[in-house]
Amino acid sequence: MTTTDRIAEPWGTRTPYSAGESWPVRVDTHLEEGLDPDAVDRWVQTASILHSNGDALDIAVKDGRIAGVRGRAGDRVNHGRLGVKDLYGWQANASPDRLTRPLVRVDGELVETDWDTAMDRIVARTRELLDEQGASALGFYTTGQLFAEEYYTLGLIAHGGLGTNHVDGNTRLCTATAAAALKESFACDGQPGSYTDIDHADVIALYGHNMAETQSVLWMRILDRLCGPNPPQLICVDPRPTEVARHAAVHLAPRPGTNVALMNGLLHEIIAREQIDRDYISAHTVGYAELEQRVREYTPEHVAQICDVPAEQIREAARIIGGAERLLSTVLQGFYQSHQATAASVQVNNVHLIRGMLGRPGCGILQMNGQPTAQNTRECGGDGDLPGFRNWSNDEHVADLARVWNVEPSRIPHYGPPTHVMQMMRYAEDGSIRLMWVSGTNPAVSLPELARIRAIFEQDRLFLVVQDLYLTETAQLADVVLPAATWGEKTGTFTNVDRTVHLSEKAVDPPGEAKPDLDIFLDYARRLDLRDKDGEPLVTWHDPESAFDAWKECTRGRPCDYTGLSYDKLRGASGIQWPCNEDHPEGTERLYEGGSFWSDAAYCESYGKDLVTGAPLEPDEYRSLNPESKAVIKAAAYLPPHEVTSEDFPFQLITGRTLYHFHTRTKTARAPQLQRAAPEVWVELCTRDAAAWGIGEGDLTEVTTPRGSVKAQARITGIRPGVLFLPFHYGYWDVGGGYGPGDGGRAANELTITDWDPASKQPIFKTAAAQIRRVSAGQGPAPAPTTTASAPVGDVGFRTEGDHTAQADEEVLVGGGLGTERGPR
Repeated sequence: MTTTDRIAEPWGTRTPYSAGESWPVRVDTHLEEGLDPDAVDRWVQTASILHSNGDALDIAVKDGRIAGVRGRAGDRVNHGRLGVKDLYGWQANASPDRLTRPLVRVDGELVETDWDTAMDRIVARTRELLDEQGASALGFYTTGQLFAEEYYTLGLIAHGGLGTNHVDGNTRLCTATAAAALKESFACDGQPGSYTDIDHADVIALYGHNMAETQSVLWMRILDRLCGPNPPQLICVDPRPTEVARHAAVHLAPRPGTNVALMNGLLHEIIAREQIDRDYISAHTVGYAELEQRVREYTPEHVAQICDVPAEQIREAARIIGGAERLLSTVLQGFYQSHQATAASVQVNNVHLIRGMLGRPGCGILQMNGQPTAQNTRECGGDGDLPGFRNWSNDEHVADLARVWNVEPSRIPHYGPPTHVMQMMRYAEDGSIRLMWVSGTNPAVSLPELARIRAIFEQDRLFLVVQDLYLTETAQLADVVLPAATWGEKTGTFTNVDRTVHLSEKAVDPPGEAKPDLDIFLDYARRLDLRDKDGEPLVTWHDPESAFDAWKECTRGRPCDYTGLSYDKLRGASGIQWPCNEDHPEGTERLYEGGSFWSDAAYCESYGKDLVTGAPLEPDEYRSLNPESKAVIKAAAYLPPHEVTSEDFPFQLITGRTLYHFHTRTKTARAPQLQRAAPEVWVELCTRDAAAWGIGEGDLTEVTTPRGSVKAQARITGIRPGVLFLPFHYGYWDVGGGYGPGDGGRAANELTITDWDPASKQPIFKTAAAQIRRVSAGQGPAPAPTTTASAPVGDVGFRTEGDHTAQADEEVLVGGGLGTERGPR
């Protein structure tokens, strides 16, 4: 047993292992100060709610409160390890500013009220709008942090009960392109790969994926492979000097917005070297000839001019990728939130398709998610898609869903694609959406061009409902605020990136009158008296387990088949990967083994889209393109970004995340260790640009785009020249107060542009044109962490570290592995 300051050493102690071996077990524990593990009253099974990795853990309960966490040794995802947000974030549950009673707006002010009054207001307004305008007046914007049971209930109410097409999740901001890219290549969502591919791969390519900070436990797995015999080679694509970049054999730092050109250059070289599997291409794919033709012009020299990356680096990266015997690729926001997001991500799929690198150990793709239950929004209909990966443009799929819900097919809106959140904002701005229900997210900080978003939410004609834990920036603008229970205070399931389903059990009661999101949605349906076609209640379940049973039935025979799962089966050492059914009773580790895809026209989730316009393909077009149910290779040409630099705005601004915070800090700002590690916004620029603009470490600067300004202290790093980086976590409100809208200008999304990818509809946060100026001399170094991608180029006089409360225990279990049981069964 060792004790480690996990703020200063965020990835903990190394446990090296070799290719083909099982990742050793290391159990991480952090308890409230002074609590002995033997004094814990009980341990309750759950998984992480502060990132998408799906780390399994147990909650320590002492005297009816959450008192700490411990990793689950037997879980397939983390083998007992926990990241910094796992270790410390649980403290936010007990924050004294939790919402404990509903609020309603009276004479311009939010005042406390009872649940009947709050719900009656919402129901009355819903009925008024249905009578006046119909379902098009109603919009629902949810999160990536609820449970599958809650998304499925919301999807049924919105689609099958009210009949609105305006349903989306903030997963649109983090994972919409993951879904879109998978649908384009495989005609269906669902990650082909498994986390265990890290145990076997000899090359791991990370495209726009700062895994060290966004999925830190998965990064620990890679670090342990790198420290062992036969380590894999890493390829990193990122304009910042991330921890991934520091360990990479080749670090490509392209100009933001040029990812398609870079991918075409890599494909050009792989094809030119004949490092492809022609038998696999012929047997299992369509579209290769177009790809070969398209990438012919993308020579390393041509791509070097577009991306401003040395041609020899492109050749070397292609040589390593093309020579891999077992290739794993991961993709995240550097591609998803940038120009031509879907087109670039699809090219990563193409690398695997032309190399035949799918469906076997070490050969996988992880189009990553950004949130713990992002996968569930996509499966359950919480992001607008039809539940169970049904195809909204396939009438037979709509009829099948109508059968499951016992409603007429015409009641389920499928006249066009679901409305994505940025279009919903336009509808609200224009006055056609007149009720917006926001649950578990904070769009007044996370959406682009915040001045516009605030103006939309402040309209008198928009009735805004916010369901959350705290009085966030968005909740402060609401007409009704509903206090919600959160992780550890309710029961449900959630699914991570590699399709692992975990059960999260209730450990403690929520504060005051706060309720689980499921109970709130069920109450809304009951008060509206929503009925099926036989006149019976539309929603037939009453608690999490009965909701899960209904969800299972909805998935029967679909790709994301849950029918082999149950709460009892999930109460155990490890989560289980879907599909889990009679044919795969213990789950399915990898998809598409042997080149078998879910791409049959009668079965597939999507017929695909035009990558430039986003126009959906018609069923007959798809059948003609892919008559034999193969994977689809889609080529794409590079197009310049819509907003480019100029004399007035010479920099490219990118936004992103830091290891120590999650989204808009509604939870992590309330965990003292995490907040101290990254207390305030900063801006990163390189040494050359800092010198040119007279900016020193810690100086107060102002970053400006055509949409607004942000003030932040400067951190001088090894970031690519011509690029500025702002973390997006910081809004205009803080736990300690003292901020108002625009005051201090610290929210990165004051600056970002209203633009989105045509195929995935994911907003673009990576290519705004910006300028920077020095405002005043700094009083010390910037508040950016020194342990991450924001590390300074030189000594700045301090190092990010925790105090005595940041100490965590690490127990390496020699000979331990999956099946080692700790905590509840």
